[in-house]
Order: sequence, then C-alpha cells, then structure tokens
Amino acid sequence: MQKWYQIFQKSTGLNPYVWVVFYILPFYFIFRSTSTYQVVIGIVMILVFFGCYVLSFLSKGWLVYFWTSVQILISITMTLLFGYVYFALFLAFFIGNIKNRVGFFTLYTIHLMTTVLTVNYGFVTRNPWFITQLPFVLVSVVAVVLLPITTFNRNNNDRLQGQLEDANKKISELVKLEERQRIARDLHDTLGQKLSLIGLKSDLAGKLITKDPNRAHEEIQDVRQTARVALQEVRELVTQMRGTRLVDEMFRITQILKAAQIEFYLHGDPDEVNLSLMNENVLSMCLKEAVNNIVKHSSASECSITLAPARAELVVTVKDNGIGIPGDKAYSRGNGLRGMWERLEFVNGSMNIQSDEGTTLILRVPHVLKKPEKEAGES
Repeated sequence: MQKWYQIFQKSTGLNPYVWVVFYILPFYFIFRSTSTYQVVIGIVMILVFFGCYVLSFLSKGWLVYFWTSVQILISITMTLLFGYVYFALFLAFFIGNIKNRVGFFTLYTIHLMTTVLTVNYGFVTRNPWFITQLPFVLVSVVAVVLLPITTFNRNNNDRLQGQLEDANKKISELVKLEERQRIARDLHDTLGQKLSLIGLKSDLAGKLITKDPNRAHEEIQDVRQTARVALQEVRELVTQMRGTRLVDEMFRITQILKAAQIEFYLHGDPDEVNLSLMNENVLSMCLKEAVNNIVKHSSASECSITLAPARAELVVTVKDNGIGIPGDKAYSRGNGLRGMWERLEFVNGSMNIQSDEGTTLILRVPHVLKKPEKEAGES
C-alpha cells in the first residue's frame, strides 16, 4: 500500500538538472525592461524559482506541494510582468513525476488553469511580448497539457512493470517450494513404507536362517521383490519429475499472460498431442521461454498459440502483435531463442522466426525421438 508521503519518484536521473541550462532565457526577457525595479524583482524571482525547483526534488510530504505552489506563483508573475511563460514547462515536467495520483491531478489542474488564464490575459491585454512569440507560447500551452500526463503514465508503466517482474519472481519461488514439497511427499509415500518392509523382513530372515532356512529363503525373496518394486516406482517418479506435460504448461502460460494483461488465444487441443515424454518436455520448455520473452520484451497486447498436428510432427505457432525482434538479435543469448533452438535441435526439431507486425515463432517437433542416422545403423 502506498504511504501518503511517498509522492515522488525515487530517481529522476539528470533530467531536472538538464533543464537548468534554460535558466538563461528569463534574463533576456528581464533585461528588456527599462525599469531597474522590475529587473531586480525578476532576478530575485528567478533565483527563488531555482531554489524552490531544487527543494521540490529533495523534499518529501507536504513540503513538495508547498514548494510547487511557490513555483506556480512565480511562473504567473513572470508571465504577467515579462511575458516569460516558459517556467510553466519546468513545472509541467516536475508535476508529471509526482506518483501520488491525488497530488498529481490536483497540481496538474491548478497549473493548467493558471497557465491558460495567464496566457489568455496576456492576449486580451495585447501584451506585445505575447504577440511576438505567439508560436512558442502556443507550443508551451500544449506541452503544459500533454507533458505531465505523458510523464505520469510512463512512470506508472515502469512501476507496474517492476511489480510484475517481482510478482513473477515470487510465483517462481512458490512453484519451486511446492515442487520440493511434492517431491518430498512422493518419496516418502513411495520409499518409506517399502524400506520399512525391507528392514523388517531382513531382520526376520536373519532370525530364521538357522531355525527355518526355507522360511528365511522366502523372506529374502520377498525382500528382493520389494526392492525391485521400489526401484521401479522411483524410476517412474524421476521420469515424471523430468517431464512437463503440455497441458500443465498451457495452464501456466494462461496464468502468466493474464497477469501481464495480454489476451491469449489457444487453437488446438493439448490433450490430443501425440508426443513422446521427452519431446513434450522440450516443447513445454520452449513455449515457456517464448511466453517469457513476450511478457518481458514484446510490448504486445495479444498472443496466440496454434497446435497443428501433422503426420510425423507437431507444428506449433506462437504469434504476438508486439514490436518484433531485430534480425541481429534473433539468436542472441540474452533473449533465450538460441537455447530454444538448441533444445529443438537435440530432438531433431526446428524453429523459424518471422518478425513482421509482431513476432511469429514456428516450432516443429517430431512425434518420437529419432536416433541419429549413424546410431540407427549400428547393431
């Protein structure tokens, strides 16, 4: 939950200080005045505005609103006395970086209304400074309208993206924890009882070996059979751990895309996929990597996955309407596409990439894992 005093971005970079370069402009307007009194007042207001501007970035809580209000008053005064409307641009940038929604809209409304009224007053009174710089004044008014909204939305998107990444990390940790607990339960249920039975029968066989050798031999046979059953169950358990079913992966993909606010369309039935366990596992890992890339890098609003079974292979098409992938980054290590290509190559599959109005991945996976030709000819 956002606290009341957390109203401003933690880091704004060098942007606020780059604007300081433009502080030379008001001196031009001030020194055009013939009154020494106005020149002194103008210089004082510039210095006060600069001080309040810096203090606004350094302060917290209600002090931010106080210093911003002082800047708005100075901006109005500079506009009326010297026709200098450009302080409104400084304020527009600053207000856009306030992250408290109520504080942002309050200051945005006040700043917009005062700027429009002041500019209109200058035109009504036929201030010659407004007339001579009419195009720049109109551009400044447009910037006062659009710049705060654009900056505020950009900062919100960045913050939401960070929250989404944190949520994905937490989900991954929870999935790992649940998987560890499941493995522990399966091992306990699979091995615990049978190992206890093996121990009891071994003790009994040791006691009967001199008294009743035949009975002891039967117990040893039971121990051997129980050990074989336990070994078989462990192998099946390990096989299930290594494999990820396509149906389960589709469920996770649906949840991830829903959390990222990306519309998801699935064409085809994952239950009807006829793949070996290894090939299905490889396809699931590739789909997971592809969807992660869409969420993190594509800026897409829609994603579709099409499952098209063929005679000897399964063709899977993953398409999004995002920004696409530059050709020189198609197989870079950072986006994971090279890893997908290597996994598919291991099971004699393939992957094609198309980047036109988004990104399209075409994955081809054979129904069964074929041996290489050299190995197939060996006896």
